[in-house]
Amino acid sequence: MTDYGQELQFGTFITPTNADPMHGVDLAVRSEQAGLDLVTFQDHPYQPSFLDTWTLLSFVAARTEKIKLSGNVLNLPLRPPAVLARATASLDLLSDGRFELGLGAGAFWDPMVAMGVDRLTAGQSVEALDEAIDLIRELWDTDKRERLTFTGEYYQLDGAKRGPAPAHRVEFWLGALKPRMLRLIGRKADGWLPSLMYLASHEDLAGMNQIIDQAAHDAGREPHEIRRMLNVAGKLLPTDTSEFLAGSPEKWAQDLAFLTRTYGTSTFILASDSGDFIDLFGQEIAPRVREIVGNDRASN
Repeated sequence: MTDYGQELQFGTFITPTNADPMHGVDLAVRSEQAGLDLVTFQDHPYQPSFLDTWTLLSFVAARTEKIKLSGNVLNLPLRPPAVLARATASLDLLSDGRFELGLGAGAFWDPMVAMGVDRLTAGQSVEALDEAIDLIRELWDTDKRERLTFTGEYYQLDGAKRGPAPAHRVEFWLGALKPRMLRLIGRKADGWLPSLMYLASHEDLAGMNQIIDQAAHDAGREPHEIRRMLNVAGKLLPTDTSEFLAGSPEKWAQDLAFLTRTYGTSTFILASDSGDFIDLFGQEIAPRVREIVGNDRASN
């Protein structure tokens, strides 16, 4: 059992559909009104039924005041890291430090190749993401006066000007399930952002945590510094069931608190496009989880 002791956060994972362009915006505003900490959108630039996620994030930033924003997760192969560095810093400045950088190595290569990028193997895509993190951080380092020359296997810069720096220390949250990506998180990332829906069981989180923790130790980092996040989905029902995240709001709260107690999950992001569910998640479920976890921590 591992509780890393991180502050609990709650958010939403909203589909950026363009059938009703303002629907996602309205749900983001509703997420803020429900008292949630974070709103996120998936990023599939090759999907014509979706709005462009970066444009949507910028629009949502202008329509909200307090809630944090992130891609969940941004598609690195279709978003060159040097441009992404400036875009991230710009949005963070415009939103008064509310943006965090959720990144993925890319998964659906056929549509990505159709959009003009070179196909990479799974291993190469992890290596490219590793390089991109270093490149982005270097471009943000405006304390250095010299222009940036970066010679990587996948990305090269030849005397690029640095800046702008973001308004705050933007965190890198990586979406990952496989060991190479998990080790990269342990070495360099600030957060791990998987989806419970893609796991055979929540029990898989234990072994994945071990890989991240060992990589963090090997890199001289403390595992508790890495935020353990999770996209979650389930069913609200009038009566509780034995199925995980299926039942009453109290059942949801108990199940989420179990994930914190057992695997150290500290950020729960609800995958739902239902405004009523978002309201319930923010106003009833999240406070109850905080209460349960607070009592657990106080008694230990």
